[in-house]
Parts: sequence; structure tokens; C-alpha cells
Amino acid sequence: MTEAELYSEYKGVYVPKYHSPPESLQYMEGLAFRQDDIIIATYPRSGTTWMQEIVPLIISEGDMQPVLSIPNWDRLPWLEGQRAILLNLEQRPSPRYFATHLHYSMMPESFFKVKPKVIYVTRNPKDVFTSSYHYYGMASYLVNPGTKDEFLSKFLDGKVLFGSWFDHVKGWISAQDQDQTMYISYEEMILDLQKSVSKISSFLGKSLSQEVIGKIADHCRFQNMKQNSMSNYSMVPEEFMDQKKSEFLRKGISGDWRNFLTDAQAAHFDTVFKEKMGDVAFKFAWDD
Repeated sequence: MTEAELYSEYKGVYVPKYHSPPESLQYMEGLAFRQDDIIIATYPRSGTTWMQEIVPLIISEGDMQPVLSIPNWDRLPWLEGQRAILLNLEQRPSPRYFATHLHYSMMPESFFKVKPKVIYVTRNPKDVFTSSYHYYGMASYLVNPGTKDEFLSKFLDGKVLFGSWFDHVKGWISAQDQDQTMYISYEEMILDLQKSVSKISSFLGKSLSQEVIGKIADHCRFQNMKQNSMSNYSMVPEEFMDQKKSEFLRKGISGDWRNFLTDAQAAHFDTVFKEKMGDVAFKFAWDD
């Protein structure tokens, strides 16, 4: 199926009709944010599911019950998702936490007035592309990726779900109220998950013991989290996600693009990256 059939355009970028119908977007636009809300903002395939596991465990101070009994799309729901209406987000007790793939400029008016806390997760865009290619190939509500060259062209041009990676990242790393925003990378979390959990806990104002931080980090190690049926999307019907083609939680590593992109594709990616991000001073973890 084509983009016109599967996606709608919202504020200039593609959003999935199945996940984000017009009534959901309208509901989100009218949502009244609270100052103690916590928002996980990511470009798709950058570690959202991982953060949907970590943040509730920090808030619950290591109580595993929520993450083992509530699907991640309900425990940390999508602002732009259709379930937001059913979950009555405005009735949720504080602190509430949400996930979003929206660009910074696309956030609702209330967000800019109230200025809740944001955790923005970045990931090497070559790995984002690699993960996205497999994801698009297994999800029926996404346009088939075609060949790697075809999908690479779409990805670099921003003709994919939630638009340009470059625009998304530049928008969020240039966000106002930087003291309310924490930046963390997928690569940091892989390198030292316990340190990352501690960093996130401090940002959220939770003083946790090293024992609790270690417990959270151990549960959230990729291979452990991958076994959690509340987080691995195994409950989603095969007609929407065929995990026989590719698992939703696939490898959880950095640098897998080296096993996927040809030298020519990687070089082209680097050229476009330099063109698009040449004026960005932000220090990315994968630059090292």
C-alpha cells in the first residue's frame, strides 16, 4: 500500500492513520499539560520502548509490577496515539508520563506554556535507518520499504513516518527551556545502563539507592526486557506486526548499520549528514 493509503499528513509530516487518526490528534491538541508531566520524545526506532520500561520503574522506585502487568503503550502512552482518548489522560494522577514522536515545533500549545520535563533520546541515524528498514518490512500499517536504496532515498529526504530525522533532532536539541530537557543517547545507555538509569533518576528528582538503580538496570538490559510480553509487542496480532519477519525488539546494539549498509550507501549517508547537520554544535555520542 502507498503513503496516501496508510498515512495522513499532520503539520507537514507523515503520521500513521492506524495509530494517529484525526480525532486522536485533536484530543492531543487540547490536552492540558502539567508541570510535573514527563515526556519521552524520540524519532522512531531510537530507544522509545527502552525508555518506556525505564521511566515507570524509576517512578515506582523499582516496583516491577507495573511493567510486568501493563502493556507499555498503556503504562506510558503515546500523546498522538488513538488510545490516549480511551485512557482518559486528563484523569491520570501525577506524575503522568507520555511518549511522542512529534517534532518539537508540532507539540501542542499547552506544552510550551507549562514546560513539563522532557527526556529526548538520540541514536546514530544509520542505526535508526537500519532498524527502521526491518520495522517497515514487518508492520502492515507502514509502507513497504522496497530496496535498501529506495528506502535510503526516502529516509534521507524525510519522506517517511514522522518526517526528517535531521529536522526532528535539530528541533529538539534547539528547544527552549533546556533546564527542563534531558538529552541522552541510545549509545550511552548501551555503554553503561546503570549510569544512565542514575542520570535519568536524578533528572526526575528521584533519589534511589544503588541497589534499586542496579535492579532497574538489570531488568532493562535489552535481552531481559525483550522477554517481557508487556514490552515486546508479542500481543499485537500478526496481521499488524509479523514478528516472524523481524522482531519488534530486534538486536538492541549500536553499529549494526555496518552489517547492513554498503560502503557506497554509508558514504552517501555521511555526505547528506554533513550537508544537513554541518551547522549543529551538539556533541553526538557516536561522534567519538
